Amino acid sequence: MKKYILDLEVTENVSLNANYVLLKLTAASTLPPMLPGQFAEVRVDNSPTTFLRRPISINFVDKARNELWLLIQLVGDGTRQLAKLRQGDTLNAVLPLGNAYTIPDERSERLLLIGGGVGTAPMLYLGEQLCLKGHKPTFLLGARGEKDLLQLKDFARYGEVYTTTEDGSHGERGYVTQHSLLTKVKFERIYTCGPKPMMMAVARYAKSEGIACEVSLENTMACGIGACLCCVENTTEGNVCVCKEGPVFNINKLLWQI
Repeated sequence: MKKYILDLEVTENVSLNANYVLLKLTAASTLPPMLPGQFAEVRVDNSPTTFLRRPISINFVDKARNELWLLIQLVGDGTRQLAKLRQGDTLNAVLPLGNAYTIPDERSERLLLIGGGVGTAPMLYLGEQLCLKGHKPTFLLGARGEKDLLQLKDFARYGEVYTTTEDGSHGERGYVTQHSLLTKVKFERIYTCGPKPMMMAVARYAKSEGIACEVSLENTMACGIGACLCCVENTTEGNVCVCKEGPVFNINKLLWQI
């Protein structure tokens, strides 16, 4: 897909909790096509300690409002500076980057989307796009506690939502791979994004059950075009740049110990 460098205008900055904000952005012209699983490299202005762009998953695209949503986790100077953006401010972004999740041709009601932490971000847009293709996705979202579960009402617009929290404050206590849903329904395909240990556990489960599974890797990405070699992952096809050949991979291509 063609890549664009755009100055996006902030339409809204929504504080979800102390650690996350949702930036809603628009452009002077129609936003370019974007697929679920792709990401943007955003420039961080007014931060003397941030020299490189930051990779941010595409959370949602509201075509009716010509709006792009980016879910920002506040983890360092760069993301904290992004969280200070307000309505009318400008954010420069390169997008869309990377590949996308696979959307099946045949309609299915047994597609499971598993997200953990900020890894829930691409699951929202994927769920909406699956619905538009006639699928009925199910969401399984994991977090440390109830306050860390994000956008639950948005997810509920596109399918049933199940949750796990490590402290048991919302949904079932434990990790996503321990949820009772996995013993009740045999899913045809699983999509996941989140912390690597979580994705590895999901991949082990999927492989043991013979379920097709795609993961979105979160390797450190500096350039977004495969030039800097920061995000290399060893696969069955050799070393590849996650930002260019991914970030979405079928688990059968990854050399994880699964």
